[in-house]
Amino acid sequence: MLFSRALIAAAAVTATALATAAPALAGPPFICHAFELSGNPSLPWSTSAAGGWNNPDPTYDVSRLPADVPKLLTAALPVSARMETLRRATIYASRDRAVADALLKVLEARAQANPADANALFDAGFLTEAYRQASRVYEWDMLQGREKERWTMRAAPAGDGAKLIDAAVALNTAQAPEMRKARQLLR
Repeated sequence: MLFSRALIAAAAVTATALATAAPALAGPPFICHAFELSGNPSLPWSTSAAGGWNNPDPTYDVSRLPADVPKLLTAALPVSARMETLRRATIYASRDRAVADALLKVLEARAQANPADANALFDAGFLTEAYRQASRVYEWDMLQGREKERWTMRAAPAGDGAKLIDAAVALNTAQAPEMRKARQLLR
Protein backbone atom coordinates (compact mmCIF):
# COMPACT_ATOMS: atom_id res chain seq x y z
CA MET A 1 0.00 0.00 0.00
CA LEU A 2 2.84 2.40 0.89
CA PHE A 3 4.53 1.59 -2.41
CA SER A 4 1.34 2.44 -4.30
CA ARG A 5 0.95 5.84 -2.59
CA ALA A 6 4.57 6.71 -3.28
CA LEU A 7 4.17 5.68 -6.91
CA ILE A 8 0.99 7.74 -7.28
CA ALA A 9 2.64 10.77 -5.66
CA ALA A 10 5.68 10.47 -7.93
CA ALA A 11 3.43 10.17 -10.98
CA ALA A 12 1.48 13.27 -9.90
CA VAL A 13 4.68 15.29 -9.43
CA THR A 14 5.99 14.14 -12.81
CA ALA A 15 2.71 14.99 -14.55
CA THR A 16 2.67 18.44 -12.96
CA ALA A 17 6.28 19.08 -13.98
CA LEU A 18 5.61 18.02 -17.56
CA ALA A 19 2.45 20.10 -17.81
CA THR A 20 4.16 23.28 -16.61
CA ALA A 21 7.50 22.86 -18.35
CA ALA A 22 8.40 25.35 -21.08
CA PRO A 23 9.35 23.80 -24.41
CA ALA A 24 13.03 23.81 -25.29
CA LEU A 25 13.76 25.91 -28.35
CA ALA A 26 16.54 24.92 -30.68
CA GLY A 27 18.62 27.32 -32.72
CA PRO A 28 19.34 31.00 -32.22
CA PRO A 29 16.01 32.47 -30.98
CA PHE A 30 16.27 35.80 -32.83
CA ILE A 31 16.67 33.88 -36.11
CA CYS A 32 15.02 30.47 -35.90
CA HIS A 33 11.71 31.30 -34.25
CA ALA A 34 9.05 33.49 -35.85
CA PHE A 35 7.48 36.23 -33.75
CA GLU A 36 3.83 37.27 -33.78
CA LEU A 37 2.88 39.85 -36.39
CA SER A 38 -0.78 40.11 -35.29
CA GLY A 39 -1.78 41.36 -38.72
CA ASN A 40 0.89 44.08 -38.83
CA PRO A 41 2.85 44.65 -42.05
CA SER A 42 6.30 43.14 -42.44
CA LEU A 43 8.72 42.08 -45.12
CA PRO A 44 7.32 39.54 -47.60
CA TRP A 45 7.83 35.92 -46.64
CA SER A 46 7.29 32.66 -48.48
CA THR A 47 4.27 30.62 -47.52
CA SER A 48 6.00 27.33 -48.34
CA ALA A 49 6.20 25.14 -45.26
CA ALA A 50 9.33 23.43 -46.60
CA GLY A 51 11.62 26.35 -45.74
CA GLY A 52 10.93 26.44 -42.00
CA TRP A 53 12.74 29.34 -40.33
CA ASN A 54 14.78 30.16 -43.46
CA ASN A 55 11.94 30.87 -45.85
CA PRO A 56 12.35 34.25 -47.58
CA ASP A 57 10.27 35.19 -50.59
CA PRO A 58 12.55 34.52 -53.59
CA THR A 59 11.03 37.45 -55.50
CA TYR A 60 11.93 40.07 -52.87
CA ASP A 61 14.72 42.45 -53.95
CA VAL A 62 17.16 42.29 -51.02
CA SER A 63 18.80 45.57 -52.05
CA ARG A 64 15.60 47.32 -50.84
CA LEU A 65 16.13 46.31 -47.19
CA PRO A 66 17.83 49.56 -46.01
CA ALA A 67 14.86 51.56 -47.34
CA ASP A 68 12.01 49.13 -46.61
CA VAL A 69 12.83 48.13 -43.04
CA PRO A 70 12.85 51.63 -41.47
CA LYS A 71 9.50 52.37 -43.17
CA LEU A 72 8.00 49.27 -41.56
CA LEU A 73 9.36 50.06 -38.09
CA THR A 74 6.81 52.74 -37.23
CA ALA A 75 6.23 54.01 -33.70
CA ALA A 76 2.90 52.14 -33.61
CA LEU A 77 4.40 48.75 -34.54
CA PRO A 78 4.28 46.34 -31.56
CA VAL A 79 7.53 44.86 -30.28
CA SER A 80 6.75 41.33 -31.50
CA ALA A 81 6.09 42.62 -35.03
CA ARG A 82 9.33 44.66 -34.88
CA MET A 83 11.17 41.48 -33.90
CA GLU A 84 9.63 39.46 -36.75
CA THR A 85 10.42 42.19 -39.28
CA LEU A 86 14.03 42.36 -38.07
CA ARG A 87 14.30 38.55 -38.01
CA ARG A 88 13.18 38.41 -41.63
CA ALA A 89 15.50 41.30 -42.53
CA THR A 90 18.42 39.42 -41.00
CA ILE A 91 17.70 36.31 -43.03
CA TYR A 92 17.37 38.35 -46.22
CA ALA A 93 20.53 40.33 -45.39
CA SER A 94 22.47 37.13 -44.82
CA ARG A 95 22.59 36.78 -48.60
CA ASP A 96 24.30 40.14 -49.24
CA ARG A 97 26.94 41.45 -46.84
CA ALA A 98 26.88 44.99 -48.28
CA VAL A 99 23.11 45.23 -47.81
CA ALA A 100 23.43 43.81 -44.29
CA ASP A 101 26.02 46.46 -43.41
CA ALA A 102 23.92 49.23 -44.94
CA LEU A 103 20.79 48.19 -43.01
CA LEU A 104 22.66 48.04 -39.72
CA LYS A 105 24.17 51.49 -40.34
CA VAL A 106 20.73 52.96 -41.05
CA LEU A 107 19.29 51.62 -37.80
CA GLU A 108 22.39 52.56 -35.77
CA ALA A 109 22.27 56.11 -37.16
CA ARG A 110 18.58 56.36 -36.26
CA ALA A 111 19.35 55.23 -32.70
CA GLN A 112 22.26 57.68 -32.36
CA ALA A 113 20.11 60.55 -33.66
CA ASN A 114 17.25 59.66 -31.28
CA PRO A 115 18.73 58.44 -27.96
CA ALA A 116 15.40 58.99 -26.19
CA ASP A 117 13.47 56.85 -28.70
CA ALA A 118 13.09 53.39 -27.18
CA ASN A 119 12.01 51.91 -30.51
CA ALA A 120 15.07 53.22 -32.35
CA LEU A 121 17.39 51.87 -29.64
CA PHE A 122 15.59 48.53 -29.55
CA ASP A 123 15.61 48.14 -33.35
CA ALA A 124 19.35 48.80 -33.64
CA GLY A 125 20.07 46.52 -30.68
CA PHE A 126 17.83 43.70 -31.87
CA LEU A 127 19.29 43.79 -35.39
CA THR A 128 22.85 43.75 -34.02
CA GLU A 129 22.10 40.72 -31.86
CA ALA A 130 20.14 39.03 -34.66
CA TYR A 131 23.23 39.43 -36.85
CA ARG A 132 25.36 37.98 -34.04
CA GLN A 133 23.06 34.96 -33.83
CA ALA A 134 22.98 34.70 -37.64
CA SER A 135 26.76 34.37 -37.65
CA ARG A 136 26.32 31.19 -35.60
CA VAL A 137 23.98 29.64 -38.17
CA TYR A 138 26.94 29.00 -40.46
CA GLU A 139 29.24 28.04 -37.59
CA TRP A 140 26.71 25.50 -36.26
CA ASP A 141 26.27 24.01 -39.74
CA MET A 142 22.51 24.67 -39.83
CA LEU A 143 22.39 25.01 -43.63
CA GLN A 144 22.92 22.66 -46.52
CA GLY A 145 24.05 23.01 -50.15
CA ARG A 146 23.19 26.23 -51.95
CA GLU A 147 21.70 27.87 -48.84
CA LYS A 148 24.98 27.39 -47.03
CA GLU A 149 26.91 28.93 -49.93
CA ARG A 150 24.60 31.97 -49.99
CA TRP A 151 24.80 32.67 -46.22
CA THR A 152 27.29 35.53 -45.91
CA MET A 153 26.98 36.25 -42.16
CA ARG A 154 29.92 34.35 -40.83
CA ALA A 155 31.34 36.87 -38.36
CA ALA A 156 29.60 38.58 -35.47
CA PRO A 157 29.10 42.37 -35.64
CA ALA A 158 31.29 44.58 -33.49
CA GLY A 159 28.48 46.46 -31.71
CA ASP A 160 26.78 45.55 -28.45
CA GLY A 161 23.08 45.21 -29.21
CA ALA A 162 22.30 44.03 -25.69
CA LYS A 163 23.32 47.44 -24.33
CA LEU A 164 21.02 49.17 -26.79
CA ILE A 165 18.11 46.92 -25.83
CA ASP A 166 18.87 47.58 -22.15
CA ALA A 167 18.86 51.33 -22.85
CA ALA A 168 15.48 50.97 -24.59
CA VAL A 169 14.07 49.08 -21.61
CA ALA A 170 15.48 51.69 -19.20
CA LEU A 171 13.43 54.41 -20.93
CA ASN A 172 10.46 52.59 -19.36
CA THR A 173 7.99 53.16 -22.16
CA ALA A 174 4.82 51.12 -22.56
CA GLN A 175 6.82 48.65 -24.69
CA ALA A 176 9.46 48.01 -21.99
CA PRO A 177 7.96 44.71 -20.73
CA GLU A 178 7.96 43.20 -24.24
CA MET A 179 11.46 44.56 -24.90
CA ARG A 180 12.62 42.99 -21.64
CA LYS A 181 11.27 39.61 -22.81
CA ALA A 182 13.22 39.98 -26.05
CA ARG A 183 16.36 40.79 -24.05
CA GLN A 184 15.93 37.55 -22.11
CA LEU A 185 16.18 35.58 -25.36
CA LEU A 186 19.81 36.56 -25.82
CA ARG A 187 22.26 33.75 -25.22
